[in-house]
Amino acid sequence: MRRIYLTYYTLSVMAFSSCSHVKKNETAKKPNVVFIYVDDLGYGDLSCYGATAVTTPNVDSLATGGIQFTDAHCAASTCTSSRFALLTGSYAFRNNVNILNGDAPLIIKPEQETIADIFKKGGYTTAVIGKWNLGLGNGNLDWNTEIKPGPLELGFDYSFIIPATPDRVPTVFVENHKVANLDPNDPITVSYDKRIGTDPIGLENEEILKLWADPQHSGTLINGISRIGFMSGGHKAYWKDEEFANVLAKKATDFISKQRDKSFFLYFSLPDIHVPRAPNARFVGKTNMGPRGDAIVQMDWMTGQIVKKLKELSIEKNTIIFFSSDNGPVLDDGYADKSVTNIGSHKPSGQFKGGKYSAYEAGTRVPTIMYWPNKIKPAKSEALLSQVDLFASFAKLIGVKIQNKETAVDSFDMLDVLMGKSNKGRTYMIEEAFTMSIREDNWKYIAPQSKIAPQWLVNKNVASGLQQTPQLYDLSKDPKEENNLANYIPVKTEMLASKLLQITKTPERKQK
Repeated sequence: MRRIYLTYYTLSVMAFSSCSHVKKNETAKKPNVVFIYVDDLGYGDLSCYGATAVTTPNVDSLATGGIQFTDAHCAASTCTSSRFALLTGSYAFRNNVNILNGDAPLIIKPEQETIADIFKKGGYTTAVIGKWNLGLGNGNLDWNTEIKPGPLELGFDYSFIIPATPDRVPTVFVENHKVANLDPNDPITVSYDKRIGTDPIGLENEEILKLWADPQHSGTLINGISRIGFMSGGHKAYWKDEEFANVLAKKATDFISKQRDKSFFLYFSLPDIHVPRAPNARFVGKTNMGPRGDAIVQMDWMTGQIVKKLKELSIEKNTIIFFSSDNGPVLDDGYADKSVTNIGSHKPSGQFKGGKYSAYEAGTRVPTIMYWPNKIKPAKSEALLSQVDLFASFAKLIGVKIQNKETAVDSFDMLDVLMGKSNKGRTYMIEEAFTMSIREDNWKYIAPQSKIAPQWLVNKNVASGLQQTPQLYDLSKDPKEENNLANYIPVKTEMLASKLLQITKTPERKQK
């Protein structure tokens, strides 16, 4: 039997149950939890974080009503690694996780506990809706039969997912164990090695492309957009990029409606603002930044749909919303949607250096908001926070003890920080890119690169080749990481290098 400990939920119920204005269905069960996880959203991409070229009123409302963090981080500067860490409480480098193609096998073993498992143990109904990008199956996946293992084998009761990224095949939704709307007479085949089938590809049909694409993104042409990889069949199951917002918001709000009388956990993983950016027509032209800016507005609308539904069902006050991004920003990433030329005065990375794929701060320092009406006092927090700690923190919140020493090996309880009861965040924190970095308070050490970035990133000047020089920065004086102090403060450099090596070899929770 698992022991159940006194939690913030229990204390909150004790404190508020006597208040006549609090509705019964808001105190009779554990708080619902919604993770709104955005793709490629930079620190400076929201108006509540300083953006002026785009306005995000729905997200801003969460920020003004909750805790807005200014030094919170995803675990890595690429999506698959961050998602792995968020769901498992373990850094992705421990499993040699890389960016995955659409036909990659599941990288989280079903026997490994996830945060969804923890919520289920706490009595929650769980769902993942949106981008997945953690692999499916055991290899050699047949998209025309049952697709497993997948989210349902990792603690989720319901899943409606984009298998990988919107720029990769297969361009279909997978609902639970099957491709949604698949015609059995038009079976799907997927290949990342060679062209298959007779469907047009981007390299041969540039005149009909909605977006010009680089060679890597010039595979099978679907909905006027060429993708990474090749596929044939499944035509009735194809998604339409412009309908992502409507389809996914509807799935998410339907799930919330069905679970209104139960405690639920929803991992709402938005495909915006990842390429290819093809926002719905009602958002086109809402900014002067082209598709990327309009996709930010669309993302804000999707966030608003969740809050609107919670209010309609009178469960907003018993629902926690955690809002953040999987990595920093990127502009024309494979498609020429003119994000670079339309950027104007907008600064996706805010005042920080770098972005997606980068070891610099803007690679992992992302917008982060914790919202719980009447339970969390509005504030801004400078606490150092990592998404890898969500696992242990929410386990504490709902009263589930992490018993297995192999579970969430890098995750620490930061519940007081998330609730605004403490500004004391992490002392040390790892940031993962094509090399490893470590933060100690305002000091940051970046190790010499141990692996070469893919050539397609080097070609686009997103990443460089091997960086042989250690780097040390004092972020309190140099937030843009312009002055490398490694040669000037060798003792600090060596101390942080040693600490980083120690943590990469042995998780800190196992050291104690």
